[in-house]
Amino acid sequence: MNTALRYFSVVGGGIVSILLFLLASASDNSGFFDRYYGWLLGLNAAVAVALLLLVAVSLFRLYARYKAGKFGSKLMTRLVLLFAGIGVLPGLVIFMVSVLFVSHSIDSWFNVPVEEALESGINLSRAGLDRAVGELTQTANRTVQELADRPFGTERATLAAVVKNEPGMQNAIIVDAEGGLVVSARASRSGNLSADLPSRDMMARVKKDAVYGAPEGGNELHSDLVNAPQPAEAVNQLRLRVLVAIPDHVQPNGTHLAPRYLQLLQLAPAQLAADGETIRRAYADYKERFDARVGLRKMYIVTLTLTLLLAVFGAIASAFLIASDLAQPLLLLAEGTRAVAEGDLSPRPIVATSDELGTLTQSFNTMTRQLSDARTAVERNRAALQNAKAHLESVLANMSAGVMVLDHEFHLISCNDSVERILQQAGVTMIGQKLDQIEGLQEFGGAIVAAFAAQNAQSAAGRNIARLHWQRQIEVPRPSAGVEGNDLTLLTRGSRLPVEGGSGYLVVFDDISDVISAQRSIAWGEVARRLAHEIKNPLTPIQLSAERMQMKLEDKLMPSDAELLNKGTATIVNQVAAMKRMVDDFRDYAKTPPAVLEPLDLNALVDEILHLYISGEGNDIIHPALAPGLPLVMGDPTQLRQVIHNLLQNAQDAMAELPDGAPQARIDVITEAIHYQGADGSTRTAVRLAISDNGPGFAPKILARAFEPYVTSKARGTGLGLAMVKKIIEEHGGRIDIQNHVDRSGASVLILLLKLAPASQNS
Repeated sequence: MNTALRYFSVVGGGIVSILLFLLASASDNSGFFDRYYGWLLGLNAAVAVALLLLVAVSLFRLYARYKAGKFGSKLMTRLVLLFAGIGVLPGLVIFMVSVLFVSHSIDSWFNVPVEEALESGINLSRAGLDRAVGELTQTANRTVQELADRPFGTERATLAAVVKNEPGMQNAIIVDAEGGLVVSARASRSGNLSADLPSRDMMARVKKDAVYGAPEGGNELHSDLVNAPQPAEAVNQLRLRVLVAIPDHVQPNGTHLAPRYLQLLQLAPAQLAADGETIRRAYADYKERFDARVGLRKMYIVTLTLTLLLAVFGAIASAFLIASDLAQPLLLLAEGTRAVAEGDLSPRPIVATSDELGTLTQSFNTMTRQLSDARTAVERNRAALQNAKAHLESVLANMSAGVMVLDHEFHLISCNDSVERILQQAGVTMIGQKLDQIEGLQEFGGAIVAAFAAQNAQSAAGRNIARLHWQRQIEVPRPSAGVEGNDLTLLTRGSRLPVEGGSGYLVVFDDISDVISAQRSIAWGEVARRLAHEIKNPLTPIQLSAERMQMKLEDKLMPSDAELLNKGTATIVNQVAAMKRMVDDFRDYAKTPPAVLEPLDLNALVDEILHLYISGEGNDIIHPALAPGLPLVMGDPTQLRQVIHNLLQNAQDAMAELPDGAPQARIDVITEAIHYQGADGSTRTAVRLAISDNGPGFAPKILARAFEPYVTSKARGTGLGLAMVKKIIEEHGGRIDIQNHVDRSGASVLILLLKLAPASQNS
């Protein structure tokens, strides 16, 4: 609709402009006015009606949109009223002023003494012409006297002299009584001389009055001013014509000449002719307009009224167009603003204009695009932040070290899963509690509070300013130990951490009990090496000295004394031998020979060893469960045989400690293949050997330090058995673990061998 209205307005505006121009031209041209003014007035009225219909349709559509409450209709209505008022009100004012001005101006034109002034001008022009005619008449009188005085036949020369001497003289003619040409003289050869001969009326006047003089041509001003105007095509140059009778002198022979008349034609003065013509025309126009002043007033008023209607309707139609052009980008912006408020940041249609509204819509689209890019970036950053947070939580959850976040009063805010594993406390129950008030963690919490207090004191004293954290080794009792000396050794680090609502603390700790145990093992290995060296050297001389004394003195003593000597010597030799065995154990622990790895069938090795422990009579306590098709492992048969013998002997020793009424003793030897996922994502296989019993199990104190040298519950044991077993398994690249059964009595030793034979790995 807006496009059609725009095209109609452009075409209609051009047509209206042409029609108004023609109408204005017709009012100024009486001939054109008489022929076409009615048609032009009708065409303009038809265009006005078409504009009225267009405005009515546009107003109806706008009213319908307003009543329907469509978005932007109120703004459109305000803009239409505003621009229509701007276009109509000045037009009404101009129309009223123009009507008053035209009415008063037309009346004022004929109220002033214009007619008297024009008549005075005409009289003045007539007087000038009469004076010129009088002067020409005097010239004619002088000439006829000369002609009368001169002899007959000299007339041509006299006439030529007159034409030559008098300015503006066209010709001088002597005619007879009938107006026929007798003789003439003229200024130029051009022109038709017969056309200048006097008419019969002129000849009658000169015969009657002896003199005829009058202006002619150029719509000459006659005494009858009403009949003075002539058609424009009859206008010639204004001339002065004078006819004078030539006196008839008696000739010498006494004869009389026929009546002759002298005619002089002279051009009127140019300025006088122009002024006269101007005054004549002005007077004629004045008389014509004076007679038509009432019709002229009506014509102007009708023309102004029609022009007003066209201007008003055109202004209203233009108001719709302008309001639509102005409202369109504003409506787009309003719609875009509402869409942005609803979260829709898609681009809006751009108004292709070079003004501020077009720039505004382009800027709005630029803003929405930047908002969309910003929201996309925020979403991307939020997703990245969530991924980073999830990754961090995953890292913290899978860290072997425990991580705790405390507030400024040392209340636990959050912790990872390793805290629960190391401290054997449920994290949910600890959240929100003060660390030194949690059951079982009083010593741990107190040590952390003391460490932060010491750090604050050092910072206040100006020491360790650059050190942002502290590190301390803290001993924490095991919650399930119940025996002194079985503490957790935690390597703890702490630092300040900004948290919500102020500052807090970050505590990271790890269980280094195994590290301490390994350090003890290394220390005991060094001690064993030194002891083996220092103790073994004097043992042989002691044994030899005792045997030599027995050999030298046995025959020289009394039987009773000899018996005492033999008994003492046997004791010394036996104890030296025991000492040698203990020294050999020290030596073997301190310097275990390197393992010679080769493909090994673990099932065959276990079966071979079990033949030494199983009698096959049905009352054996050892029950093997060997998985068929077990892959070959890389191992040292001698060392692994020592490991299995040691573990079976420990299990049998545990069975001897069963109290009366306990379940029947049982030892299970199990082998199986374990499938797991490697670091590169591939599926790998390991072999596990498990030896379990239903004995009393390990004491808590022993369980925590079972693989340390000289830790044993046996009265006569050295405590090197499990230490040797662990050392051998580690040299095979395997893992060993011991644990008490949860659902029943007894313990299990689990050995995981990770190195398989190449053929088994390929299969």
